[in-house]
Amino acid sequence: METDTKRILDLAKETGALLFGEFTLASGKKSGHYFDGRLLTLHPEGAHLIGKALYDELKDLDVDAVGGLVMGAIPIVTAIAISSYGSVKPIPAFFVRDDTKDHGTRKRIEGHLKPGSRVAIVDDVVTAGGSVMKAIRAVEAEGCEVVKVLAIVDRHEGGSDLIKAQGYDFSALIDLWPTGEATVST
Repeated sequence: METDTKRILDLAKETGALLFGEFTLASGKKSGHYFDGRLLTLHPEGAHLIGKALYDELKDLDVDAVGGLVMGAIPIVTAIAISSYGSVKPIPAFFVRDDTKDHGTRKRIEGHLKPGSRVAIVDDVVTAGGSVMKAIRAVEAEGCEVVKVLAIVDRHEGGSDLIKAQGYDFSALIDLWPTGEATVST
């Protein structure tokens, strides 16, 4: 798997998903690097490798579904669901909207999530942890248990520490350090 994760890191650079320069993050904070996960998760090879790598992290856990907050999680959970197809226990996907729909079924969570499910939450990048925590709160409000939290990139800027401090099992494929160094997680 380390070879696949190394290729994911290389592909992030090749596709422009991992950039170095001067950027303003969603939090308003300035950074010398930026990760745009969609450029990686919407790339054919990137989607394949990410789905496979994250499925490998989940396949031995008792997980009923995998999901996360729109937009970043949608291509990731789709890739995981596809990678799980044909396995002993395929993992269906869901996504959490920012707000409840005001029309149709009026759902906040779309896809395959049943109350009482054991789930994994995914995101493309964790910085402060807000998106992940929003998704966690939404699925827990549906009576589900979060048994794993996964990200493609951990920026090591407090988000993963917050998630772990809340008692969740967290891991990422790539560590992007505040210095700008990017390494494959071990």
